[in-house]
Amino acid sequence: MSDNNTPPTQKLSSLSLNPSAGAFVPRAAAKPFVPSWMPAAPAAAPAPAPAAPAPVRADELDFNGPPPAAIAKPAAPAVEEPAAAPKPLPTAAPAPKPAPAPAPKPAPAPAPAKAPAAPKPAEAKKAAPAEPAKPAEPIPDDDPVDQETLNEFFGKEHVNVIFIGHVDAGKSTMGGRILEATGMIDKRTLEKYEQMAKEAGRESWYLSWALDTNAEERAKGKTVECGRAYFETDKRRYTILDAPGHKTYVPSMIGGAAQADVSVLVISARKGEFETGFERGGQTREHAVLAKNGGVNKLVVVINKMDDPTVAWSKERYDECVDKLTPFLKSNRYNMKTDVIFMPVSGFTGANIKTPINPKDCDWYKGPTLLGYLDELAMSDRKLDAPLRMPISEKYKDMGTVVVGKIESGSVKKGSQVCVMPNNVNVEVTAIFNELEQEIPAAVVGDNIRLRLRGIEEEDLMPGFVLCSRKNPVHTVNKFEAALGILDHKNIICAGYTAVLHIHTAIEEITLGAMIHLIDKKTGRKSKRPPQFLKKGQQGIVMIETAGPMCVETFADYAPLGRFTLRDEGKTIAIGKITKLIFDNSSE
Repeated sequence: MSDNNTPPTQKLSSLSLNPSAGAFVPRAAAKPFVPSWMPAAPAAAPAPAPAAPAPVRADELDFNGPPPAAIAKPAAPAVEEPAAAPKPLPTAAPAPKPAPAPAPKPAPAPAPAKAPAAPKPAEAKKAAPAEPAKPAEPIPDDDPVDQETLNEFFGKEHVNVIFIGHVDAGKSTMGGRILEATGMIDKRTLEKYEQMAKEAGRESWYLSWALDTNAEERAKGKTVECGRAYFETDKRRYTILDAPGHKTYVPSMIGGAAQADVSVLVISARKGEFETGFERGGQTREHAVLAKNGGVNKLVVVINKMDDPTVAWSKERYDECVDKLTPFLKSNRYNMKTDVIFMPVSGFTGANIKTPINPKDCDWYKGPTLLGYLDELAMSDRKLDAPLRMPISEKYKDMGTVVVGKIESGSVKKGSQVCVMPNNVNVEVTAIFNELEQEIPAAVVGDNIRLRLRGIEEEDLMPGFVLCSRKNPVHTVNKFEAALGILDHKNIICAGYTAVLHIHTAIEEITLGAMIHLIDKKTGRKSKRPPQFLKKGQQGIVMIETAGPMCVETFADYAPLGRFTLRDEGKTIAIGKITKLIFDNSSE
């Protein structure tokens, strides 16, 4: 009865474990196959030696994430097999072919050990689950992209240029002319735009249609969203960020400025238009201030529409515009000697955009062209070796979840394991695309890119979220201490005041907490007693509370994620920088 109760599988296993059982007679017939295994075994034996350096090379290349895992797999069995090697030693001796080397080779010759096939599958299954531990290896998401790869794929420096200025100054038209001059728009497309604009009664706007792509923008002749375009010169790659000029769309302009390296302030020289944009209420002033506070120190002031009949390349009109703008820019901390340049242009005709002005039209300007100056402009140092920080500006679905943004520090490559904050979700970068929608293997600080992510849904992302390193994630808080400067506000500002905060690509409602110090603008000293309020022109240290958790850093650590703007009632009322992060249980 006990035999009947024994499970059949147990009976079979007991037989298979008995080396002298008659059932293993077929195994004896397998002995002739030992010679065929032997050649394979020596080949597998040396394999472990190269297998060790192979993953190192793959890590150095950084672009072949999967190969290291594939190479590592054979290495695991190679370690286990020597344990079973003692038994095959006698059987390996008969091998006649490796006569000179049989003595050393039998030790690694684990092939015969595969004769007990029953345990091996079990071992293989055990080894397989062990592999999930290896995916933890890709977490070196901070591995810097090596210089050789940078030179191969990113030989030209990438510069982000934002066009700012009052509505109707000619920003989009100038952007379209640049795309035409650099060959990014073919003649046929340009002729199509010209015909469509003519039919719509907007013949002079056809160049702007290269950047103003939606029907509303083309019908009204006003940019609504921060348009994007890409062009390339012999020396650099550029992304154009075309900011809307109407005051209603200033938040879009702030988001664009957060991604820019250089500002091009477009001024209309036409009679009446310059005055409208520069006087109180115009966007020339506010855009210049917002760009500066956004960390864009380099400013190119182009006096546009110089070909207009009311101007006719007049030096007097040009000088008038320059003389009015200079003191204003100085008062807003622009370095007029090193960071600002003025130049006359015509966005419509292309004069002084890529080719110099015809001396017959203008014999008094001897300076550089716009593109010539941008090519030679020195860029500030970028944090290539720092942990990844990429604020998300857009998101959409395209064969997966795609996010758009500018890398503010670090680098990213295909296959990188990164983190999305503040929701703290680990994701994998499955593809990287440049501005031309071309797939590239890696991207570095300063690049405006699109990333396809695996591990998160599009609806779980928002502009203002930050893609960051897993090892060094961005800080998430809802309270911080900041230095605040009041630019323009009718009333005093005190604790309890509410406004809208703009920081990198994020927008959030905030409440002013305690007033901590008043700052003396001349000496920089902080008052011992906390002030009761702040008013226009004053600076102070204050506590700020946000309505929800925000991804921010101190200005000293990551300036792009530590500077902000406060807006209220449709205008900019203050600028500031984060000096200290306040952590609590909810934000940590």
